[in-house]
Amino acid sequence: MDSEKRSDPNTNTRYYNPYQRTQVQKPESYAYQLPTAPQYLFDEEARRSRRNLSDNLTFFTGCGYLLGAVGGGASGVVAGVKSFEPGDTTKLRVNRVLNSSGHAGRAWGNRLGIIGLLYAGMESGVVAMRDVDDVWNSVAAGLGTGAVYRAARGVRSAAVAGAVGGVLVGLAVTAKQAVKRYVPI
Repeated sequence: MDSEKRSDPNTNTRYYNPYQRTQVQKPESYAYQLPTAPQYLFDEEARRSRRNLSDNLTFFTGCGYLLGAVGGGASGVVAGVKSFEPGDTTKLRVNRVLNSSGHAGRAWGNRLGIIGLLYAGMESGVVAMRDVDDVWNSVAAGLGTGAVYRAARGVRSAAVAGAVGGVLVGLAVTAKQAVKRYVPI
């Protein structure tokens, strides 16, 4: 019996038979019932429509660090190549490139990781405060993240960074909505 035909429409499961593509007929007891939807430990997790704070912290901090490390490493390679001197040996040139890319990658990774951490906390805080999940939460979180990240440099710098953060997040949310609407995926 084909595993596609045996799926039960009343439950969110499908049958998987690891031997279905082979010529050997195996008993039906080898068919596994696999879920078609994510499984959750608690019912509250299944009812939520967005990631929680810990998921956001992990996702945004990790993505920020990764993007910063890759971008900073690339800019470090360029800076290392520009610092070559005419009498350098190949070993010394490779060492300059590696040192420069490692230094810049760490610095940019840490910066963008912190920005991701601040953004995740701000967004979850705004969602908890407003009790509404919409686009304006992301924009407010971008404003707050930029302002807090540059707060140590003064009020003017914090205001400019907050405005830049809000505009960048607004553009990102708008681009995401446009892709969802106009790009058939």
